[in-house]
Amino acid sequence: MSEAFEVHVTMPNADTARAIGRTLVDERLAACVNVVPGVVSIYSWKGALHEEEEVLCLIKTSPERFDRLRARIVELHPYDLPEVMAFAVDEGSREYLDWVRAATRRALP
Repeated sequence: MSEAFEVHVTMPNADTARAIGRTLVDERLAACVNVVPGVVSIYSWKGALHEEEEVLCLIKTSPERFDRLRARIVELHPYDLPEVMAFAVDEGSREYLDWVRAATRRALP
């Protein structure tokens, strides 16, 4: 099993990325969300070629929280079809990976 996941999600702007990122961390679905501006996405959608400025979010989470994280992103995201791509992290700094797991544990009632 993977140690953690890094999830890539594009957002239409920094304000949306920050708002969704804060929600994901506050709800303990993500340990950290990096908001990376300046992304240009070129893609085909509904038969037309598009080129848009977007913001990339790099989201760190535990494997156990990924399904809920994905559902929450889809729920909050303004796009009809948001990008949610998870990459398994098999190796890394032990201390950082332990922190990701601790930060995404469910809060006690």
